[in-house]
Amino acid sequence: MEVFEMELGGRKLVVENGKMAKQANGAVLVRYGDTAVLATATASAKPREGADFFPLTVDCEEKMYSAGKVPGGFYKREGRPQTSGILRSRLIDRPIRPLFPEGFRNDVQIIATIICYDPDNQPEIPAMLGASLALCISDIPFNGPIAGVRVGRIEGEFIINPTQEQMEVSELDLMVAGSADAVMMVEAGANELPEDVILEAILFGHEEIKKLVQFQKDITAQIGKPKTEFELFHPNEEIEAAVREIAPEKVDAAIRNPDKLARDAAVDAVQEEITAQLLEKFPVEEYPNVEKDIGEVFYKVKKDVVRKMITQEKIRPDGRELEEVRPISCEVGLFPRTHGSGLFTRGQTQVLTITTLGSIGDEQIIDGLDPEYTKHYIHHYNFPGYSVGEARPARSPGRREIGHGTLAERALVPVIPALDDFPYTIRLVSEVLESNGSSSMGSVCGSTLSLMNAGVPIKRPVSGVAMGLVKDGDKHTILTDIQGMEDALGDMDFKVAGTTEGVTAIQMDIKIAGITREILSDALARAKRGRSFILEKMLEVISEPAPDLSPYAPRVMTTKIPVEKIREVIGTGGKVVNKIIEETGVTIDIKDDGSIFVTSQDVDGIKRAMKMIEDITHDFEIGEVIENAVVTRLESFGAFVDLLPGREALCHISQLAAHRVANVEDAVQIGDVLSVKVMEIDERGKINVSHKATLGLEELFADKISRRGGGNSGGGNSGGRGGNTKDVIGKGGSPKRTNTNSKPNQNSKPNTNSKPNRPNSNSSYSSNRRNDRSRRDRD
Repeated sequence: MEVFEMELGGRKLVVENGKMAKQANGAVLVRYGDTAVLATATASAKPREGADFFPLTVDCEEKMYSAGKVPGGFYKREGRPQTSGILRSRLIDRPIRPLFPEGFRNDVQIIATIICYDPDNQPEIPAMLGASLALCISDIPFNGPIAGVRVGRIEGEFIINPTQEQMEVSELDLMVAGSADAVMMVEAGANELPEDVILEAILFGHEEIKKLVQFQKDITAQIGKPKTEFELFHPNEEIEAAVREIAPEKVDAAIRNPDKLARDAAVDAVQEEITAQLLEKFPVEEYPNVEKDIGEVFYKVKKDVVRKMITQEKIRPDGRELEEVRPISCEVGLFPRTHGSGLFTRGQTQVLTITTLGSIGDEQIIDGLDPEYTKHYIHHYNFPGYSVGEARPARSPGRREIGHGTLAERALVPVIPALDDFPYTIRLVSEVLESNGSSSMGSVCGSTLSLMNAGVPIKRPVSGVAMGLVKDGDKHTILTDIQGMEDALGDMDFKVAGTTEGVTAIQMDIKIAGITREILSDALARAKRGRSFILEKMLEVISEPAPDLSPYAPRVMTTKIPVEKIREVIGTGGKVVNKIIEETGVTIDIKDDGSIFVTSQDVDGIKRAMKMIEDITHDFEIGEVIENAVVTRLESFGAFVDLLPGREALCHISQLAAHRVANVEDAVQIGDVLSVKVMEIDERGKINVSHKATLGLEELFADKISRRGGGNSGGGNSGGRGGNTKDVIGKGGSPKRTNTNSKPNQNSKPNTNSKPNRPNSNSSYSSNRRNDRSRRDRD
């Protein structure tokens, strides 16, 4: 076994080879801190039959045992990858994919298995390096190595691979990957940072990448296998020459059409015409792969024609200038019962985003390698087949949908209000209705419109734009607001989102060996101008959040109680809080810090629930007088009264009246309403009260006369004393009968559809969900 070490971000990075997974083409175990990732690279011996693309598969497998956790569910084993695993797979895939030889058609599989997880050393960094190194030391053709690092920024200082604690205060979360010569991939979320800061962060990370690349080159020189001569696909030279002779002029004429569908139809017609013409010259009997070869060469011709138009003529396929943004239209409030809606159309890309406001209990529970946590802002992105004119099965979201949704979510995170300011769970769903490039940035714009229409008090509106690149030798041409063809046939897809104050999110993918500082700087500057233009169009339709929420959106009231009072509000087995829900029809969520959120569309129900909670948590003081305490049960030594609903106190028999009471029943009955004064509160919180102490001087004086035996006072027997006393008490607030059997509002129903609010750092109990663990804690 060989072991190699270096320092990265102030921590030791260790690579081991020759001990594990020895039958893979290449395998390394990478340790970074306590994180350990096994990266393997395997390739098929022969090209995939009939493939006209490079079949590369990259998987980052998150094993729950790596974090010392048992998977949930019935089978207790890992299943479909979680969002974090899919995003990590994409981070590995994007920088390595462009570095395989053109025409390589063998299946290649990269698997990065997270075996040990340390939150302070995120696994995507060693996984990316491990995947690259596994390919480099294998016999698989690969023009690497590459590496990646995370860059944070705290108090103006850049940090390589910040720890979990540092990330909590960092204003930047940037992943950058590249080769020794150039940057190849960027993924970032930022707190409205200027473009020049983003650029410096990318280049700062690239300096560290150079060291990691050299580290891999040194290892490969020592233990790398010779590269095998794999078969690469090349079209027949005669067929290629024939296609290149007759296709360029026809393709050029067909492409110059601003409408995507019409352009695609015209290009397809040209290909069919050329294929039919060449099949006569190259019969299938003699050239069995003739149609495949024609298709391959035709694609190259189309790519050459488009790139020539852009780089030499400075004209785009739809006739726009290089920095010209397609026509934009915006609408809000399209549907009456959704809480907010925004329709954003830019050229032939159209995105409808719907906002839904929910209770705190609707927040998403994330149970992965990290300790369980919750999200109160969620963004989902859907890309149906009809958006590109295709009939295809509707399946669960793929990696593209998850990646684009995460990008849009990241772009809006810096402007989403805190729970203290807006106590709602916010879910955005972006439906791509038409797509011709940059639907992810369209979803950012549509989401901003929808949020403002819903009345969500976002910090500032966010817009986004996708930039493209076409390189021709040492020259380059940057395009603003790229469409689908320019993305597919160009060299870069660089998405930038932000506010007027700065950048909030970036995603960059390239298809060439890398890009330079000059290109990055130019692209960021042009993206800023493009974002500003788009934002102006959006603000013409809605310039600020609506002043009121939709009448169909729930209302929320919040309060905060002492932590020690939480168990009183919840009650044994949730008895108290569930009674409040049943009587008022609200949803109640209680956090560990004592924050309580009461949600309902019925404002009166919310107010009643808040009053009940206030009563339960009220701190009584010695000397405090309660005017309407209700007698709830009688004992030989006194009567128990409810000072407030659920707050019981004892009124001793000696304190029930101004005179001596022989039997409790002679003074009060269940349901009577008394005025009482708090006389004592013991260490356990039990309260003793006195009704006698609330009686006036007249009543006390009458009592003294009766005790001296005044013949006409009616005090000759206990029954007489009781009757006369009640009359006297009646003058000073005598007990009143009240109906304690009143039924709750029959129209109010408890919310039974909410999911359990599992224990985590932010949430302790959701009252409408009967959490066993929380119940045990409170009891």
